Amino acid sequence: MTEPSKPSSGSRSSRRDFLKTSGAAAMGGALTGSLTFVRKASAAYSGGDTLKVGLIGCGGRGSGAAAQALSTGDDVVLTAMGDVFEDRVQSSRRHLAGSEQFGQRVKVSDDACFVGLDAYRKVIDSGVDVVVLGTPPGFRPQHLRAAIEAGKHVFAEKPMATDAPGVRSVLESAAMAKEKNLSLVVGFCWRYHLARRAFYERVHQGAIGAIRAVYATYLTGPVKPMPPASSRPAGMGDVEWQLRNWYNFVWLSGDGLVEQACHSVDKIAWAMNGVLPLKAVATGGRQFPNHEGNIYDHIDVFYEFPDGVRAFMAQRQIGNCYGDNSDYLMGADGLGTIRGWSDPVITGKETWRYQGPKSDMYQVEHDELFAAIRSGRPINDGVWGAHSTLMAIMGRMAAYTGKEISWNDALNSQQKLVPDNLTWDMDLPIRPMAMPGRTEFI
Repeated sequence: MTEPSKPSSGSRSSRRDFLKTSGAAAMGGALTGSLTFVRKASAAYSGGDTLKVGLIGCGGRGSGAAAQALSTGDDVVLTAMGDVFEDRVQSSRRHLAGSEQFGQRVKVSDDACFVGLDAYRKVIDSGVDVVVLGTPPGFRPQHLRAAIEAGKHVFAEKPMATDAPGVRSVLESAAMAKEKNLSLVVGFCWRYHLARRAFYERVHQGAIGAIRAVYATYLTGPVKPMPPASSRPAGMGDVEWQLRNWYNFVWLSGDGLVEQACHSVDKIAWAMNGVLPLKAVATGGRQFPNHEGNIYDHIDVFYEFPDGVRAFMAQRQIGNCYGDNSDYLMGADGLGTIRGWSDPVITGKETWRYQGPKSDMYQVEHDELFAAIRSGRPINDGVWGAHSTLMAIMGRMAAYTGKEISWNDALNSQQKLVPDNLTWDMDLPIRPMAMPGRTEFI
C-alpha cells in the first residue's frame, strides 16, 4: 500500500496499484561519487515539443505514476522502462499500451525495455526528458542522484530514503537540481490536494491561532504480509527474495512509519510550516510474527518542537482494529480537523469548511510538474520532502532504540541500511528485528 489510507479496519489496495500487483522491485548499488554542480539553464519546452518520459520501477506505484504523466497531455510520450524484474516491465508496458486514453503514446520498443540492477541507468541514458522513480524507497537516493546528474526532470515517489545517509544524499541532489533549474516533484500527494492546500494556508494565516499540538493517525491494516521462508522457491537468492517482498525489510521500505505513515508525518511538518522538530521519543514493536521480515507493525511517535509545541503520530498496520487516517490540529484559538478523506474543517475563533473545487491530487502532481517544465519555472520539493522523510526516520530510530533522538542525531546518523555494491547473487543476511533498549543508535 502506498497511498494515504481511508479509514478502515482492514487493508486497502494501493493508489498506484495500476497493475493490481505488489509494488515494483528496485535496482540498487552504492551511493558513490562526489557532488559536482553544473550551472545549466532550464530551457522552457514549447507547446509543440514532445516530452519523453522514462519509468524506473514498473510495479503498481510506478505504472500508476507513468499513467498520470501520460495523462498530462498529448505531447507526452513514454519511451523507456526499467525494472529489476522482466515480468514487471512487460506487464506494465502491456497495460499502459492498452489504455484507450493514452496507449498510442506508449512508444517503448523492445530495445528500450531494460532489466537488471543497472536498468535505472539505462533508462536515464536512453534520451528521456523526465524520469519517474517508482522503485522501493531504499533506492530513491541513488536513482535521484543519477537522474539529476544527467539533467533530467524528476517525479520521485515518497518517501525519499530509508536512512540518514540517503536523506543527506537527497538534500545534495535537491541542491544540484536547483543549480541546474530542474524540476523535482515528490509524491507527498496531500501537498497537491486543493482542499488541504486551502486548509493549511488558513492555518498558517492564524485561523486557529498559534499551534499548540498536532495529532495525526495512520491506523490501517497489514499491507504486504511476509510469506513464510518455506514458500521461497528453490534457487532464489537472498537479493531476489528480499526484493520480491520489499515492504517487509527496513533497508528497502524504511518500515511502515516511513513508507506509508510518512504522509501523516509530512502533514505534521506542513502544519508546522517548516519548523523542524527538536527531538522525538517513540514506542513500537511487532504484535504479530512477520516470518523473516524485520519491520514493526505499530509505532507511536512523540515529537517536540520549539516553544513546547508537541506532535503525536499514531501508526498501526494490524487487521481487525479501529481504523483512522486523520489530522487534528489544536491551536490557541481553535481546532483544525481533517477526518479521513473528508473536507477540512476549522472551528473556534473562525468557522470554516472547504467548499472549493475538487481534484485528483495524484494527477495534480503531474499536471503541475509538466506545466513547470514547459514554463521553465521549476518546482523543487526536494528539501521539504527530505525533511519529512527524516522526521519519519527519526521516529523509527526512536522506536527501534528506545532512545530520545534529536533532529541533529537523526540527520547525522551513520547507520547505512542500503547495501553497498548490490549484486544479484550476493549473500544478504536479514537484519534481526530491532529491540528497544538493546538496539544501539548509530
